[in-house]
Amino acid sequence: MAPSRKQPLASSDTPAPLSRRTVLTAGLAAASAGALGCAGREKRPEGGERFDVLVQGGTVYDGTGAPGVLADVGIVDGRIAAVGALAGTAARERIDARGLAVAPGFIDLHSHADGTLFDDPNAESVIRQGVTTVVVGQDGSSRAPGVQSMGAFFDAVDALSPAVNVASTVGLGTVRETVVGMENRPATPEELARMVALVEASLAEGACGASSGLEYVPGAFASLDELVALCRPLGARGLTYATHMRNEDDRLLEAIDEAIAVARGAGCPLHISHLKTQGPRNWGKLDQVFARLQRARAEEQVDLSFDRYPYIAYQTTLANLFPAWSRDGGTDAFLARLADPVTGERLRAEALAKVESIGGWDNVMVSAVSHAEDRAAEGQRLGSYAAALGASPYETTVGLLKRSRGDVGMVGFAMNEDNLTRLIAHPLWMAASDGSAVALDGPARRGHPHPRSLGTFPRVLGLYVREKKVLTLEQAVHKLSGYPASRMGLKDRGQLKAGMAADVVVFDPATVADQATFTQPFAYATGVLAVLVNGAVALREGERGPRRAGRALRVTSERVGRTRAAE
Repeated sequence: MAPSRKQPLASSDTPAPLSRRTVLTAGLAAASAGALGCAGREKRPEGGERFDVLVQGGTVYDGTGAPGVLADVGIVDGRIAAVGALAGTAARERIDARGLAVAPGFIDLHSHADGTLFDDPNAESVIRQGVTTVVVGQDGSSRAPGVQSMGAFFDAVDALSPAVNVASTVGLGTVRETVVGMENRPATPEELARMVALVEASLAEGACGASSGLEYVPGAFASLDELVALCRPLGARGLTYATHMRNEDDRLLEAIDEAIAVARGAGCPLHISHLKTQGPRNWGKLDQVFARLQRARAEEQVDLSFDRYPYIAYQTTLANLFPAWSRDGGTDAFLARLADPVTGERLRAEALAKVESIGGWDNVMVSAVSHAEDRAAEGQRLGSYAAALGASPYETTVGLLKRSRGDVGMVGFAMNEDNLTRLIAHPLWMAASDGSAVALDGPARRGHPHPRSLGTFPRVLGLYVREKKVLTLEQAVHKLSGYPASRMGLKDRGQLKAGMAADVVVFDPATVADQATFTQPFAYATGVLAVLVNGAVALREGERGPRRAGRALRVTSERVGRTRAAE
C-alpha cells in the first residue's frame, strides 16, 4: 500500500519521534541502503551536525523503478550524502516525511518555462508540482543560438538564480532562422555548414540535445537531409534528438517514419515529443504507431522514447490551423496571404478542413492574445464566441490573428482518453508538460493557459497511479525522474543515491492531485508537501523557501553514457 499521512511536516532540530512501525522496519531500510546508493562517505557540515538537511521517515522511491523502502535521506552541500536508517543523526534542518513518499525531484523534459522565467524566476506552477528541473529549447525553438550563444544563455540562468534547474536543447528551427531566415527554400551548402557549426558550438557549451518543430516555421522548411546533417553532432556525443514531428494527424505514420529516418541517419537517440493521434479519424492508428516504434527498435536498432502530457487537448498557435506554406516569409507575409482574395479563399478551405478534422470550432479554445482589446476571447470556444459576436468562426479567427499579428494561442480538443491511457502505460512513455511556468498572480499570470502547466505531474500520480492504476507508484516515479534524466544526459539527477544532486520531492500518494481545469486553469496542484532544489528548501507545506537555488545544467560535451530505452 502506498504511504499516506495527514500530520504536518516537522521542522524541529531534534529528531521527530518514530512510530513503532518505523522502528520495526528500520532494519529493512538499512538493508536496502546499498540499492539506494547510501554507500560512501558524506562531507559533514561545520558545527557538529552530520547533515544540512535530513528528510526523515518517508518511503523512498529512488527513481530507478525499484519499490519504495522506508528510509531517511541525508543531504550535505547540496548533494545526497546518505540514504538509509539515519534516525537520531544530527542535522541542521529536518523534514518529517513519515507516511509520505520521497522521490527524486521530477524532471520536465519538454518545458516552455523559459518563456516567463526571466520575468518571474519563482516558477510557482513548476515547483508546486514537485518539478525541480526543466528542459527548455523545445519544438525547434531555443533562446540560443539566436541573439546569444548557448553559453551566454546558461550564464544568464545562473545570474538569475531561478527556483528550478534549467537545461536546454538547441532548437534546429532557431538555427535555421539564424542562418537561412524564414524563407521556404533549401539551405545552401555554405549555409548548412554554418548551421552545423552552430549546433556543434551549442552542444560544446552544454546543450543536452537538439529539438525540431516541423509543424512550425521555419522548421517546417527543413528537408530530411538537412535534419540528418544537423543531428550528426548528436550521434557523435550520444545526445538525443527530440522532435515535434511534421504531422500528428492524417500523416502521423509518415511523420514517425521521417523521425526514425533522421535518428538512423544521424546515429543518435530519438525522442518523440507529445506523441498523439490527433483527430477522431486518426484515433485508430495507435496500434500502427506502436508497431512502427517496435520495428524501429528491434530491426533498425534505433534508441527511442516518447513523452505525452496526461490530457486530451493540445496547445499551439492559432496560426497552426493554416498550412506551413502560408507562413513562408514570416508574419507580414502570412497576414497578406490571409487578406489576398485568391490565396485567402484557399487558406479558408484548408483551415475549415483542419477544424473539421478535430471536431468543429467549439473544439478550438483561445488561450492567449496579445491585442488587449481581444482579452475577452481568452478561455472561449471559438464557435460559441463567434456566435455571441454575430460573426462566423473563421472570420473571427482571422480578425484575432490580424489584430495580434499572429500572436494568438489555442487549445485543441482532439484526442481521446483510451489512447492516452495506452500511451501512459507504454514502456517507452515518460511524462512532460509541454507547458509554461505560470502563477496565480504577478507577471507569470498570462492568458488562459492549458492546465498542463499547473497539473501534469500530480495528475499522473493522482489519476493514473492512485485512481486508474495504470502505473505503480515506483514506475511513475521512474518515468517522472530517472528515465527523463537518463534520456537527456543529466547524469547527476533523477535518482536518490549518494553523490547525486539533492533535488527531492516529498508528496502524499493518497492526496496528490491536479486542481487546474480547462475552464479554471489557475489552480496549483495539491499533495506536494516539500521540494528541495540542490539541497535548499524550495517549498514546504505550501510556503516557499527563503532562497532560490536552481541553476543552469550544462551537459558535458564528451559522449554521454545512457541505458537504452526500456523494452
